[in-house]
Amino acid sequence: MNVAIVLSGVATVAWIVAIGVIGLAVYRATRGQAFKAAGRIIVAAVLIALISTSISAGLVFIQPTDRGVVISALDEGVRQDALQPGLNWVVPFLENVIEYPISRQTYTMSIAPEEGQIIGDDSVEARTADGQIVKVDASVIFSIDPEDVVQTHIKWQGAYIDNLIRPVARGVIRDAVSQFGVEEVISSKRFELITMMEDDLSNILTEGGLILQDFVLRNIAFSEEYAASVEQKQIAEQQAQQAAFVVQQREQEAEQARKIAEGKKDANIIEAEGRAEARLIEAEAEAKALELIASALQDNPDLLTFEYIQKLAPGIRVMLVPSDAPYLLPLPELEQQTVVVPTVEPSPTETPTESTE
Repeated sequence: MNVAIVLSGVATVAWIVAIGVIGLAVYRATRGQAFKAAGRIIVAAVLIALISTSISAGLVFIQPTDRGVVISALDEGVRQDALQPGLNWVVPFLENVIEYPISRQTYTMSIAPEEGQIIGDDSVEARTADGQIVKVDASVIFSIDPEDVVQTHIKWQGAYIDNLIRPVARGVIRDAVSQFGVEEVISSKRFELITMMEDDLSNILTEGGLILQDFVLRNIAFSEEYAASVEQKQIAEQQAQQAAFVVQQREQEAEQARKIAEGKKDANIIEAEGRAEARLIEAEAEAKALELIASALQDNPDLLTFEYIQKLAPGIRVMLVPSDAPYLLPLPELEQQTVVVPTVEPSPTETPTESTE
């Protein structure tokens, strides 16, 4: 419970009682009725009100997230030490306390009308090293140095946002952007740009009694003309990448076809080598067989005749051979048999015959 607030409430009640008793005494006096205790009640109420008001004016409760700067008529205008969290005493009516938050505060400058502290487009317009205009959205997250609250008050009188944060942040952003090209700002050196802004802004705020907690580069917007050129460039790059992909795909297909052809070639070679090797083996086997046959015939010449006879059908009786072909092998002897040719009744001009073969 805040004691100062309680005492302030007691003083308020006492003043109300005093005023009410005065009013009641005047009313009864007009009707000719005496109010003997009115004087004592009024005096007591006024004393209580004065004491409570004085004490409540001298007691100041500082929240843990705040620090108090004492504006004094007795100590060169301001106390050198800030009031710490808790209940503090100041000289009533001669000293006044201004509280400053030491927790994090955020100041946003945005192109969106409802996002920043200022309604409307509050982005930072800056020019890059190659002459392109960009609009930067940024947020500065800061806090007041608890050890330097009194000096911060003396320097800025509470207007540190309007007189320090805003102008310094906008100037730092413009200076940093001017050192990079537009493509570097949006891609390759974006983090370097942010680091530069943070370092410069931190040094300046430290001198002003503030601590930079974080700097957020929210967005970078370009002019419509440059945005259109960037879009066209991206489209061209995508088309080039697509064409390169098609070429790469064709090369892969050609390489695949070449490997397939090489595989078929190797398979044909292997198959041909296999056939040749098989024929060689077969020829070697035949040659070896012929050598064996020749050796056998040399030792037994009649073997060929025997094999020839064995190949003849058992019931063969007639063989047709060319008239001018020599007999390579002896012919088997054929038994003479009589062949009876069936006859038919002769015509009147023919006579029956009997032939013997």
